Amino acid sequence: MLRELDWMTYIMIILASYRFTHLIVFDKITEFIRNPFMKKETIQHEDGSTEIKKVPKSKFGYLLNCYWCAGVWSAMFLALGYLFIPKIAMPLIFVFSIAGAQAILETFVGVGTKAVDLLSAAKKRME
Repeated sequence: MLRELDWMTYIMIILASYRFTHLIVFDKITEFIRNPFMKKETIQHEDGSTEIKKVPKSKFGYLLNCYWCAGVWSAMFLALGYLFIPKIAMPLIFVFSIAGAQAILETFVGVGTKAVDLLSAAKKRME
């Protein structure tokens, strides 16, 4: 049952799991899946301001809202798919791994761009 797993496939599964987890927990497109398991709660801050937050209604809501929890389940889903139905799972893993790597690169590029902008603004203030 256990197939030989090369390092490239392993990295692809890791990246696919990262992106699939992010899709479940954070992305707007899957909000309709999370919403039935969430409730709105008003939070009163010490300064008198209020904030409305979405909090889980159930354990399943926590699963869909917790990055670490959803990460375990998405990794299991992709790994079992790879082991038992590789002809279906591998195209999904391939696409999600590209998207995951792209998301990681975009994070670094975005942080780098913001750092450059911050340094440019600081330089202008010093002049």
